[in-house]
Amino acid sequence: MLETERLIFRELDQQDYADLCDILQDEETMAAYEGAFSDAQVQEWLNKQQDNYERWGFGLWAVIEKATGDFVGQVGLTMQRVEDEEVLEIGYLLKRKFWHQGFATEAALACKKYALEAMKAEQVTCTIRDTNIASQKVAERLGMTRHKRYMKYYRGVDMPHYLYY
Repeated sequence: MLETERLIFRELDQQDYADLCDILQDEETMAAYEGAFSDAQVQEWLNKQQDNYERWGFGLWAVIEKATGDFVGQVGLTMQRVEDEEVLEIGYLLKRKFWHQGFATEAALACKKYALEAMKAEQVTCTIRDTNIASQKVAERLGMTRHKRYMKYYRGVDMPHYLYY
């Protein structure tokens, strides 16, 4: 699995449910998703990541701070539909207490390197809600630029997104 100077990555498992609730049930963290998840939706999210490991060999991974052993968040690679194509995306969602410390950029850079070097991906992207300025800045720090605006229908709402690569 991946490792950086400050972080260790591993697959999410059922023991991470409470930590995922801290992220996915936080209204501020989940603003780009039109609100916090229910307990059942958190479990569905966890199940989806575990299914992604089986199907693709990757997904969003648990990111652990080496120095403390704390669960920082989930960062990894997923397949996302952008209009009529499937793209390999770097996704990142961190606990709010770990925001603005460089963890998202550090973890996302490791995922970008893994996708391009180990997986031999031709391209890796970020798909980001138009209102999520912090995530857009992370994508820019990865050396990506905005290429397209598109609509993504999610949770009953059409949400404008940007495609970065």
